[in-house]
Amino acid sequence: MAPILLTLVPPQGPTTGGNSVIIVGTGLTGATAVMFGTTPATSFTVLFDGAITAVAPAGTGTAQVTVTTPAGTSNPATYTYQVASAPVILALVPPIGLAQGGIPVLIAGTSLTGTTAVNFGATPATNFTVLGDGAVLAVSPPGTGTVQVTVTTGAGTSNGASYTYL
Repeated sequence: MAPILLTLVPPQGPTTGGNSVIIVGTGLTGATAVMFGTTPATSFTVLFDGAITAVAPAGTGTAQVTVTTPAGTSNPATYTYQVASAPVILALVPPIGLAQGGIPVLIAGTSLTGTTAVNFGATPATNFTVLGDGAVLAVSPPGTGTVQVTVTTGAGTSNGASYTYL
């Protein structure tokens, strides 16, 4: 009997692809192909008979995801590609720090997943860690005056939020 797909988690992702999608169903053991429309998944791993983790390829619009095994090809499950949103900074905690830098600064906002750079004015953060889509923890570099902190992702650069050096 051909595999049966029940759901995709998540059922959407960025047009750039590269995100993991868990395919839930039955009869998935022995999968030989996972397709997003006519494009194969970048890679996939059968976790057990009821689940596969696949890396979505780049795409646009909606794609019908199918799994092929020696028993046949599954029913389709709909996956929607979404244009990534540019990051937005809502707050800095704290919004002030020492001139010598080294202060951890929590950047709260939206669309922060995939952050590739954090800048305090023109100076990169000493280091940063993405905590989730809504938060990045950055260490302030040395500086003076008030500068605009920005976050850059593959979808663009955020608005600036004021950070003042004491």
